[in-house]
Amino acid sequence: MSGVPRAHVGKKDAKKNRKEGKVPCVLYGGAEQIHFYLDEKAFVKFLFTPEVFILKVNIGEKSYNTILQDIQYHPVTDRVLHADFLEVLPGKKVNVGLPVKVEGVAPGVLKGGKLHKKLRKIKVRGIPEDMPDYIVVNIGELNIGDSVKVRNMQIPNLEFLDMPSSVIVSVKTARGAGLTPEEEAAAGAAAAEGAEAGAEKKEGEEKK
Repeated sequence: MSGVPRAHVGKKDAKKNRKEGKVPCVLYGGAEQIHFYLDEKAFVKFLFTPEVFILKVNIGEKSYNTILQDIQYHPVTDRVLHADFLEVLPGKKVNVGLPVKVEGVAPGVLKGGKLHKKLRKIKVRGIPEDMPDYIVVNIGELNIGDSVKVRNMQIPNLEFLDMPSSVIVSVKTARGAGLTPEEEAAAGAAAAEGAEAGAEKKEGEEKK
């Protein structure tokens, strides 16, 4: 992406840039902060994809490897108002959110349970060179009531920043999950019987 240095930094200048379809940005993490702006259309390429990108930004005559660290949207139109980029330096650790990729088939789902994805991204800290494109979570051994938590994940040279007890993915009970056809029929009959008894009780109370 090609950025243009901002000659003036202030609300008036930023407002003018936005009217022209330009987004005020800041690059930090290096020797100094750099204020620049990008064409609003440039954000379409990477904003709505789950992958984490190391973005190459050209500002003036220099190129920087960066990570999009923060972004502000207009509360009504959802247009991009401002963006912060973190410069990626060799050997320097950074905090990023890596997308979660679920692999395998959960036995609990085959029994009728429902798979719930709680975390779409997991926050980690490490050197960019050591980071995978995404975090793989294998659900091949999850039965109904089981879950995978952040504490269960281990990736060499990466520190997990989310709460260890945070659930990434789980298999929850669905009605009739794990029951044999006979048990399911019995449960249905019991439920119908209970509903009928409840209706009779209500009718008797109304007559009183």
